[in-house]
Amino acid sequence: MTMDIAHPRVWQLLNLLADGEFHSGEVLATQLGVSRASVFNALEFVAEYGVVLQRIRGRGYRLTRPWQRLAAKEISRCLGKDAKKFDVEILAQAKSSNTVLLQRAALGAASGTVLAVELQTAGRGRLGRTWHSGLGNALTFSLLWRFDCGLNALSGLSLAVGVAIVRALNKLCAQGVQLKWPNDILTAQGKLAGVLIEAQGDVLGPSAVVIGIGLNYNSPSSLSAQKIDQPVSALDETCNELPTRNQLLAELLQELASVLNEFSKHGFATLCVEWEQYHAYQNKQIQLRMPDGKVVGGIARGVSESGELCLENSQGVRRFNSGEVGAQA
Repeated sequence: MTMDIAHPRVWQLLNLLADGEFHSGEVLATQLGVSRASVFNALEFVAEYGVVLQRIRGRGYRLTRPWQRLAAKEISRCLGKDAKKFDVEILAQAKSSNTVLLQRAALGAASGTVLAVELQTAGRGRLGRTWHSGLGNALTFSLLWRFDCGLNALSGLSLAVGVAIVRALNKLCAQGVQLKWPNDILTAQGKLAGVLIEAQGDVLGPSAVVIGIGLNYNSPSSLSAQKIDQPVSALDETCNELPTRNQLLAELLQELASVLNEFSKHGFATLCVEWEQYHAYQNKQIQLRMPDGKVVGGIARGVSESGELCLENSQGVRRFNSGEVGAQA
């Protein structure tokens, strides 16, 4: 029988193996009070979930890369006085942290609720894409934030979130982090992180927004190239001193709270200039592929105060609120 990775026995074993050292099947079995066959069966299918496990006869099992586990207490310690703003929960596994948190939002979960997932098996990105990650090589979490305003006042929110992410990464001394309209975080090597925002509420308010963020923490060597349809990068390629995943999440939450409070008062307008400073394609020739497949070319002239992409071509400066940006071929 195939065990789900969130099965308590599988999770206990992965916690014991988190240090990246070899552990014999006999010792693991003794620690859990089960048979060696039970250990073998529990670990047999973890590769299907992106967990790279070595098995060597006579030495036992080891994770090819030590796994930094997320811990709510450590995240709260890193948050300091800001810890009271958030209710952080760590899930071993979920298909999508956004899906789970949207359900909780509908049941009245408080603003500032955070769900971080150690292993997200069906993460969702923009335009129906899948966000791929393995155990420990990414930070995937969702934040619930409630606004007094209605849904129609949330234009530009995904861009504001991008500003918060870049601020946090700059504080952590990440190098060369930029933004791609409307919700990607890039480095020269490729996509570092993505944002998916889903909202509930009325046009006139109030509204609840679930902000899903997936960020590559270290190079996802366990993911096959066939799964990823674009160049990617990871934080370990951009930071000389890599923060722990707990430190990273705390820093992101602090900057998100600051930006979201500013957004709730002023909208995206006060963040527009800063966003353009981080814009990877500012004043560059680009192509914008529309949802209907049509391609529009021009020079990216930044964004409007409501978050629309401004594109200049022979027809003048036009504004777009949807589409996929790419460099001019």
